[in-house]
Amino acid sequence: MVAVVSVSMLGPAAAQNTTISSFAKAKDHLWGVFSAQPKTFYCGCDFDRGGPDWASCQFQAKKDRARASRIEWEHVVPASVFGRQLSAWTQGDRQCVSRTGKPYKGRKCAEKVSQRFRLMQADMYNLQPAIGEVNGLRSNYPYGEIAGEPRDFGACDMEIRGQVAEPKEAIRGDIARTYFYMQTVYPDVTIYDQTIRVQMEAWDRADPVDAWECQRNTLIQNIQKSRNPILDRACSQAVSPVATSAEAAPSPASREPALPAAQPDIPPRPEKRYKTRSGAWGDQQIKDNF
Repeated sequence: MVAVVSVSMLGPAAAQNTTISSFAKAKDHLWGVFSAQPKTFYCGCDFDRGGPDWASCQFQAKKDRARASRIEWEHVVPASVFGRQLSAWTQGDRQCVSRTGKPYKGRKCAEKVSQRFRLMQADMYNLQPAIGEVNGLRSNYPYGEIAGEPRDFGACDMEIRGQVAEPKEAIRGDIARTYFYMQTVYPDVTIYDQTIRVQMEAWDRADPVDAWECQRNTLIQNIQKSRNPILDRACSQAVSPVATSAEAAPSPASREPALPAAQPDIPPRPEKRYKTRSGAWGDQQIKDNF
C-alpha cells in the first residue's frame, strides 16, 4: 500500500505545482507527455490530435458521437472537489461580474480570482486523456463499484450508473495513487473522506504501479518541475524495472482480456488532423467538466 507522505518531508516548492499556470498550458504539455503512450485512460483507445481511434479498442459512442470523437483531459480528482472549498466558487467575488453587470460564481470565478485554484487545476499529475463523451458522462461523479457489468461504450470497461463511475480494474491503482498525491501535496484541502480513503487503499493494493505509470511520472516531473512523492516511492519499490522509453513501456491494454470483434457501426477512422492549437478542445469548443 502506498502511504500518504508528509509534505513537511519535501517542502511545498518541491511538491506542489508552481510552474504550470493554467489548465490550457497543462493540456499543451500533456500532448507531448502522452506521445510516449497514446492510450486513453478509461478505454485504452489509441489516439492522436485528431481524436481517438474507436476501432483500436472496440469503442461505441453512447449518444454523443461528436464529443466521442474528441480527446479531452480529465481531472481524476474533479476540479469541483478542491474548487468548492474556495469562497470564489461557492459565493463569488466582487471581481466576478459579467459585462452586463450580473455576478457569477463557480469554476469560472475561481479561475479568474484564485491563482491557487488555477495551479491545482493545471497539476498534470491529476490529468489523464479521455474520450470526450466518457469524460462528459463521468462528470464529477466519485469512483466506486457498480453491481453487474452494464456497458454503454462497446468494449470499454467504464461503467457509469447512479452518479457513480466504475473504472476498469487495470487503472484503479492509478486513480488511488492520484488521490493520495493530491491529498499529500495539497494538505490544506480535503480531497477524500475516510470511506473513500479505505476504497483507494484497497485499489492501490489490488493494482500496483506499472512501468507506464512510472514513466509518465518522470515525464511530468521534467516539465512541471515538482515531484510526485507517492509515485516516487511506489516506483522505487516496484519489483520490475521501469521502462525508460516508449518502446519499453508496456501498453495498459495488454493487461486487459481479449476484446470482442469490431462492431459494425464503428465509423471509419478520420484521416484529417485538426488545426486547432494543442488542447484547444476544452478551451474553445466544449465546456470542461467539473
